[in-house]
Amino acid sequence: MNVDVEHAFRAEHGRAVAVLVRVFGDIDIAEEAVQEAFAAALERWPVDGVPPSPAGWIITTARRRAIDRLRREASRDDRHAQAALLAEQSAGPAEEVGPVQDDRLRLIFTCCHPSLAVPARVALTLRLLGGLSTAEIARAFLVPEPTMAQRLVRAKGKIRDAKIPYRVPREADLPERLKGVLAVVYLIFNQGYVGPRGELCEEAIRLGRALAALMPDEPEVFGLLALMLLVHSRRTAREGGVLLRDQDRGLWDATMIAEGQALVRRSLARNQPGPYQVQAAINAVHSEGTTDWAQVVALYDQLLVFTPTPVVELHRAVAVAEVGGAAEALVLVDELDLRTYHLFHAVRAELLTRLGRVAEARVALNAALPLAESDADRALLAERLAALANDSIEEG
Repeated sequence: MNVDVEHAFRAEHGRAVAVLVRVFGDIDIAEEAVQEAFAAALERWPVDGVPPSPAGWIITTARRRAIDRLRREASRDDRHAQAALLAEQSAGPAEEVGPVQDDRLRLIFTCCHPSLAVPARVALTLRLLGGLSTAEIARAFLVPEPTMAQRLVRAKGKIRDAKIPYRVPREADLPERLKGVLAVVYLIFNQGYVGPRGELCEEAIRLGRALAALMPDEPEVFGLLALMLLVHSRRTAREGGVLLRDQDRGLWDATMIAEGQALVRRSLARNQPGPYQVQAAINAVHSEGTTDWAQVVALYDQLLVFTPTPVVELHRAVAVAEVGGAAEALVLVDELDLRTYHLFHAVRAELLTRLGRVAEARVALNAALPLAESDADRALLAERLAALANDSIEEG
């Protein structure tokens, strides 16, 4: 793909689809029209140059392509096409006019309707807002591509057939929808954090800010925003898969950390704790000059009240190793049923290495390698494995 078009696609795909859904009231029409507009950009921009407003060009071109197609279909007495044209005629301007009129936020609430299963909500949001391909989403969910394609078709069909409205719900409906929306925003962030699409982190943070403006009295909204900011503040230091303890803290974004810490204090002051607030508090402790590991263990104990999962227990064990030693932590880790999770084996390898059990550590790293999701994680695991091999040679 042309570099300029690729940049525009990554930056503007979600916005363009969201605007077109508002205009035509149909997800399929919007998505296909935006794809056609980017295909046209691949032909036109190398010849005519990049337009002053790439987003405006894409949205305008997509709208025209959709109208042309719908007019052809409406002339054949296609009632669906006629309805979409009627929606277009009554819609407002094609482009957003400010942060209050956030089409992407409306789209995410549509995708997160309670009648849709949670995996379908996440997959559809990643597809429409993130611009991820079906194959990329399938890999993220560890399912075959045809299975994911069917999920997406069914989710869009359910939205269409159930006439799920494209809008932010009424205030009375927001609490019911909020939990799902927060989960999807965080999963978008994580998809950018562990995968090659780093701009998804920025989009998730932008959505978090929009939610905070919409729901200023919800502490979990501010907890999630704080969590994303504090994790994202370390993005430069983490490049190449560098572990937290080995990161150069001078590379951390001090402005982002300050904002995240302030949001943690603001949310916790409401005395309505939740899982995102506790996770944000853990990351706020890490963002200090040195990490108070005893406090981190205590916070993980609180997090387990809200989210009693093996993954949380694994992260708690990492903190326990810093307080009570590797042997105590290894006992906790070995009790967890996480054999298909690469971090389980990576953590075991680290603890075994500290205990001088190098041969067992190598076995654990070899188990982790094929399970790692990102190139950076695989490279880090391979580097640690090579280091252990060198240590064994030197000992021999």
